[in-house]
Parts: sequence; C-alpha cells; structure tokens
Amino acid sequence: MMKTTYLFSLNGIACFLVWDDNIASGDEFVYKDISFFRTFPQPGFAWAAVVGYQLMNWYAQNRFCGSCGAITLEKKNERALVCTNCQTTIYPKISPAIIVAIIDGDRILLARNSNFIHNWYSLIAGYADIGESLEEAVQREVKEEVGLEVHNIMYYKSQPWPFSSSMMIGFFAEVVHSREICIDNKEITDAAWFKRGQLPNHPPTISIAGEMIELFERDDVGV
Repeated sequence: MMKTTYLFSLNGIACFLVWDDNIASGDEFVYKDISFFRTFPQPGFAWAAVVGYQLMNWYAQNRFCGSCGAITLEKKNERALVCTNCQTTIYPKISPAIIVAIIDGDRILLARNSNFIHNWYSLIAGYADIGESLEEAVQREVKEEVGLEVHNIMYYKSQPWPFSSSMMIGFFAEVVHSREICIDNKEITDAAWFKRGQLPNHPPTISIAGEMIELFERDDVGV
C-alpha cells in the first residue's frame, strides 16, 4: 500500500507527500532539482513544492528519537513527531537568518555567493548565532563577509525559506566609515557597489532578496 503523509491544503486542495520511490513514470512526469522552483512563474505551486520538500527532509531526518533512538510516529493533532518509547515530542526546526541590503547613497552592495547555481549577485545573508540579536547578526555577517560596518539598521519584512529550513529576516542598512570591500573568499567570491540602472543579474522577486533589490532599483527604500 502506498505510504502518504498529509502536508497542508493549497486553495482548498489537500496536498500529500508520497513516500514510494520511482513513482513517476511516463511522459507526463519530469524530475526537476528543487532549485527549479526558485524561478517558477506560479508562486503558489512553487511554495507548495518547496515547503513539501522542507517537510519531507524533516520527516526523513527524524524517523528515530534523538534522545533514546526509538522509532517516532506522527502526532495526530499537530505537526509533530512523538517517540514511541520516551514520548519526546519533536517539532520542525526553523533557523532564523538575516538578509541585508547595504546602501551607500545611490549604490547598493551586491555579492556573489560560492553556492549560487545561477549567475546572480544578491544580498549579504547568514544565520543568527546563539545569544545574538538579529541586529548583531547583521553587523557580524556584513563584517565577516565583506569587511564593512553598517548602521541605521531598519527591519523590512520576513519570508519563510524552505530550501534551507530557515526564516529569512530582511533589513536595510547604511554603510559607515570605509566603503572598501574586503571579501572573505569563502562564502563570497565577488562583491561590488552597483548604481540604479546598472544592476547585475539578481534573484527574481519571488524571494525577499529580489524584492529588496527591486525596491532599491525603484528608489523606494526609505533609509
């Protein structure tokens, strides 16, 4: 019998995760890498696909209890897993991450990450550390990755980012003191200042990064 797990409803339609391997057959199905949905033109379907991917990974990684090693089962009344032995309840883990648009007058700093699969330049981003505020995470990540200092840090909005099981928290900030960029040559392979009308290839507005970059391009930032 085919094993399925209920995930959520989209426009009133129940969506399930199908666990059977090699279920796709025939010309009507095509396998795609999950990054395909980063540029998919239908946001609702893209959201369903990547959130389903996030949940699939969470279920697969928590088949056994981290405390005693026993098998876990799905909890009936909420999204959680329960250990069949010690009754430990396991909830999905969501990691907070900052993403920041660094502004210098009519310029924005955009960087190329070593993990990018597209020829994109984007914003500086990174995970918040334990015991660190989001504003401190902004200052630390900017300093570590491009050697700059920022101030006037202004919250913009947040966006779930299922690709990495994170919650992206967006900020705009102004550069202070030196404008000289010093990349870390680890995560960041290139970074530069760009003026409006001269921006390089960057993520589409389906992501918070693309949305914030487009706000700068329209001169609608407010910092």
